[in-house]
Amino acid sequence: MALDNSVTVTGNATREPELRFTPSGQAVANFGLAVNRRWQNRQTQEWEEKVSFFDVTCWAQLAENSAESIAKGTRVTVTGRLDQRSWENQEGEKRSKVEIVADDIAVSLKWATAEVLKNERSAPGGGPNQGGGGYQQPAAAAAPAYNADEEPF
Repeated sequence: MALDNSVTVTGNATREPELRFTPSGQAVANFGLAVNRRWQNRQTQEWEEKVSFFDVTCWAQLAENSAESIAKGTRVTVTGRLDQRSWENQEGEKRSKVEIVADDIAVSLKWATAEVLKNERSAPGGGPNQGGGGYQQPAAAAAPAYNADEEPF
């Protein structure tokens, strides 16, 4: 029997993604995610709420796109896997945490709009800004500015 470690959560970014690069040049971004759960207590008829906080880690092109697209407060849906990390702090105490390693991130369009810009793509092994490294301006960006003195139609 194969076990699957998949998770999908929707919440608000609690901080801007921090984009870094490993010594080998691999992009990695981290940000926080707050997930709210709200329900009505059937005994008291009062609304109750619980917030869970997660750290999200993104790699490669997803890391770069996340850093470019997500701001604090942005509502996103993160799909990925849970990963537990352990370490010792400076006092020698053992620490651990569970984080989400993202496979994909989507911006929620329920309370916001988004402009989609596709990354340029090329064959594997391409140079810089090839293989998804650069951003392509949308065709609408080249349109002349609207002049309020002119008729729009």
